[in-house]
Amino acid sequence: MVNIKRWFRHALMPPWRWRVSFPKAVLAEIENAVQLSELQHRGELRFAVENTLALARVWRGMSARQRAIEVFSHLRVWDTEENSGVLIYLLLADREVHIIADRGIARRVAQADWEAIAEAMQKEFKRGDFLHGSMQGIERITLLLAAHFPPGTNNPNELANEPIIVR
Repeated sequence: MVNIKRWFRHALMPPWRWRVSFPKAVLAEIENAVQLSELQHRGELRFAVENTLALARVWRGMSARQRAIEVFSHLRVWDTEENSGVLIYLLLADREVHIIADRGIARRVAQADWEAIAEAMQKEFKRGDFLHGSMQGIERITLLLAAHFPPGTNNPNELANEPIIVR
Protein backbone atom coordinates (compact mmCIF):
# COMPACT_ATOMS: atom_id res chain seq x y z
CA MET A 1 0.00 0.00 0.00
CA VAL A 2 1.27 3.44 -0.89
CA ASN A 3 2.23 5.75 1.96
CA ILE A 4 0.98 9.09 0.62
CA LYS A 5 2.68 11.16 3.35
CA ARG A 6 6.01 9.53 2.50
CA TRP A 7 5.46 10.07 -1.23
CA PHE A 8 4.80 13.79 -0.65
CA ARG A 9 7.86 14.06 1.60
CA HIS A 10 10.00 12.74 -1.25
CA ALA A 11 8.18 14.79 -3.91
CA LEU A 12 8.52 18.06 -2.02
CA MET A 13 12.10 17.68 -0.79
CA PRO A 14 14.24 20.29 -2.57
CA PRO A 15 17.07 18.67 -4.58
CA TRP A 16 19.62 20.87 -2.80
CA ARG A 17 18.49 19.89 0.73
CA TRP A 18 21.47 17.58 1.30
CA ARG A 19 23.83 20.59 0.98
CA VAL A 20 22.23 22.21 4.04
CA SER A 21 22.80 19.11 6.18
CA PHE A 22 26.13 18.13 4.64
CA PRO A 23 28.02 21.22 3.49
CA LYS A 24 31.58 20.81 2.19
CA ALA A 25 33.10 21.24 5.66
CA VAL A 26 30.99 18.42 7.12
CA LEU A 27 31.76 16.15 4.18
CA ALA A 28 35.49 16.85 4.69
CA GLU A 29 35.20 16.00 8.40
CA ILE A 30 33.47 12.72 7.55
CA GLU A 31 36.16 11.83 5.01
CA ASN A 32 38.88 12.55 7.57
CA ALA A 33 37.08 10.50 10.23
CA VAL A 34 36.74 7.54 7.85
CA GLN A 35 40.43 7.74 6.97
CA LEU A 36 41.47 7.84 10.63
CA SER A 37 39.01 5.06 11.47
CA GLU A 38 40.48 2.73 8.88
CA LEU A 39 43.92 3.03 10.49
CA GLN A 40 42.48 1.31 13.57
CA HIS A 41 41.09 -1.83 11.90
CA ARG A 42 41.01 -3.84 8.67
CA GLY A 43 37.44 -2.85 7.82
CA GLU A 44 36.43 -0.44 5.06
CA LEU A 45 33.80 2.27 5.60
CA ARG A 46 31.66 4.09 3.06
CA PHE A 47 29.30 6.92 3.96
CA ALA A 48 26.44 7.66 1.56
CA VAL A 49 23.72 10.30 1.66
CA GLU A 50 20.69 10.24 -0.59
CA ASN A 51 18.25 13.13 -0.66
CA THR A 52 15.18 11.30 -1.97
CA LEU A 53 14.17 8.19 -3.84
CA ALA A 54 12.66 8.30 -7.30
CA LEU A 55 8.94 8.81 -6.81
CA ALA A 56 8.07 5.60 -8.65
CA ARG A 57 10.16 3.67 -6.14
CA VAL A 58 8.42 5.36 -3.23
CA TRP A 59 5.05 4.62 -4.87
CA ARG A 60 5.99 0.94 -5.15
CA GLY A 61 6.96 0.90 -1.47
CA MET A 62 10.75 0.63 -1.64
CA SER A 63 12.08 1.00 1.89
CA ALA A 64 15.16 2.94 2.90
CA ARG A 65 16.76 -0.35 3.97
CA GLN A 66 16.13 -1.93 0.56
CA ARG A 67 17.72 1.10 -1.06
CA ALA A 68 20.68 0.91 1.33
CA ILE A 69 21.31 -2.66 0.19
CA GLU A 70 21.20 -1.52 -3.45
CA VAL A 71 23.66 1.29 -2.74
CA PHE A 72 25.91 -1.16 -0.87
CA SER A 73 26.05 -3.25 -4.03
CA HIS A 74 26.35 -0.31 -6.43
CA LEU A 75 29.29 1.15 -4.47
CA ARG A 76 30.87 -2.32 -4.34
CA VAL A 77 31.28 -2.14 -0.56
CA TRP A 78 31.32 -5.94 -0.65
CA ASP A 79 34.44 -5.90 -2.84
CA THR A 80 37.12 -6.15 -0.13
CA GLU A 81 39.67 -8.88 0.51
CA GLU A 82 38.22 -9.86 3.89
CA ASN A 83 34.56 -9.02 3.18
CA SER A 84 34.96 -6.27 5.73
CA GLY A 85 33.05 -3.39 4.13
CA VAL A 86 30.48 -1.34 6.02
CA LEU A 87 28.08 1.17 4.49
CA ILE A 88 26.49 3.98 6.49
CA TYR A 89 23.47 5.06 4.42
CA LEU A 90 21.25 8.04 5.15
CA LEU A 91 18.02 8.70 3.25
CA LEU A 92 17.25 12.32 4.13
CA ALA A 93 13.61 12.38 3.04
CA ASP A 94 12.81 9.47 5.36
CA ARG A 95 15.29 10.55 8.05
CA GLU A 96 16.52 6.98 8.25
CA VAL A 97 20.02 5.62 8.72
CA HIS A 98 20.90 2.06 7.81
CA ILE A 99 24.21 0.33 8.34
CA ILE A 100 24.91 -2.54 5.99
CA ALA A 101 27.85 -4.79 6.81
CA ASP A 102 29.49 -7.29 4.50
CA ARG A 103 29.35 -10.97 5.41
CA GLY A 104 32.81 -11.09 7.01
CA ILE A 105 31.74 -8.53 9.59
CA ALA A 106 28.10 -9.59 9.82
CA ARG A 107 29.27 -13.00 11.12
CA ARG A 108 30.99 -11.29 14.06
CA VAL A 109 28.78 -8.29 14.88
CA ALA A 110 25.11 -8.66 15.74
CA GLN A 111 22.54 -6.76 13.68
CA ALA A 112 21.27 -5.22 16.92
CA ASP A 113 24.64 -3.46 17.36
CA TRP A 114 24.36 -1.85 13.91
CA GLU A 115 20.76 -0.84 14.59
CA ALA A 116 21.71 0.80 17.91
CA ILE A 117 24.37 2.88 16.15
CA ALA A 118 21.93 3.85 13.38
CA GLU A 119 19.30 4.90 15.95
CA ALA A 120 21.82 7.07 17.81
CA MET A 121 22.80 8.73 14.54
CA GLN A 122 19.14 9.32 13.63
CA LYS A 123 18.53 11.06 16.96
CA GLU A 124 21.36 13.50 16.30
CA PHE A 125 20.22 14.05 12.71
CA LYS A 126 16.65 14.79 13.86
CA ARG A 127 18.12 17.50 16.11
CA GLY A 128 19.87 18.90 13.05
CA ASP A 129 23.36 17.95 14.21
CA PHE A 130 24.60 16.08 11.17
CA LEU A 131 28.28 16.49 11.99
CA HIS A 132 28.02 15.14 15.54
CA GLY A 133 25.70 12.31 14.48
CA SER A 134 28.07 11.28 11.71
CA MET A 135 31.16 11.44 13.94
CA GLN A 136 29.41 9.51 16.70
CA GLY A 137 28.37 6.77 14.27
CA ILE A 138 31.82 6.46 12.72
CA GLU A 139 33.41 6.36 16.17
CA ARG A 140 31.13 3.56 17.39
CA ILE A 141 31.63 1.57 14.20
CA THR A 142 35.39 2.04 14.57
CA LEU A 143 35.27 0.48 18.04
CA LEU A 144 33.35 -2.55 16.75
CA LEU A 145 35.66 -3.05 13.78
CA ALA A 146 38.80 -2.61 15.89
CA ALA A 147 37.55 -5.32 18.23
CA HIS A 148 36.70 -7.79 15.45
CA PHE A 149 39.11 -6.78 12.66
CA PRO A 150 42.20 -5.33 14.36
CA PRO A 151 44.75 -3.77 12.03
CA GLY A 152 47.45 -5.99 10.65
CA THR A 153 50.75 -5.32 8.96
CA ASN A 154 49.02 -5.25 5.58
CA ASN A 155 46.06 -2.85 5.77
CA PRO A 156 45.40 -1.43 2.28
CA ASN A 157 42.75 1.23 1.68
CA GLU A 158 40.44 -0.76 -0.59
CA LEU A 159 37.50 1.68 -0.86
CA ALA A 160 37.35 5.45 -1.25
CA ASN A 161 37.06 7.40 1.99
CA GLU A 162 35.10 10.41 0.80
CA PRO A 163 31.36 10.43 1.46
CA ILE A 164 29.18 10.00 -1.58
CA ILE A 165 26.03 11.90 -2.41
CA VAL A 166 23.80 9.44 -4.25
CA ARG A 167 21.89 11.12 -7.06
